[in-house]
Amino acid sequence: MTWLVDGMLVALLIPIAVACRSRELWHRLAALASLSTKVALVMLVVSVVRNDPMPGLVGVLVLSIGNAGILLIANLLREREQPGP
Repeated sequence: MTWLVDGMLVALLIPIAVACRSRELWHRLAALASLSTKVALVMLVVSVVRNDPMPGLVGVLVLSIGNAGILLIANLLREREQPGP
């Protein structure tokens, strides 16, 4: 089971590299949303491995609330980029 967690931690490096390399705001936002989702999934796997429900609860909260926050930020940025009347 530890090889699964190790693989997931290696997969976390991909969105970090994209966020650091890209200059466009939308690419960074998508990379950070992907990073948030992957961290929450790692928390869920660790919760199952340790047989401890509290990290799993935090992972579920990060999945539901964190991605909703990303969507709100994306909506605000889209409205800001559109030319006004």
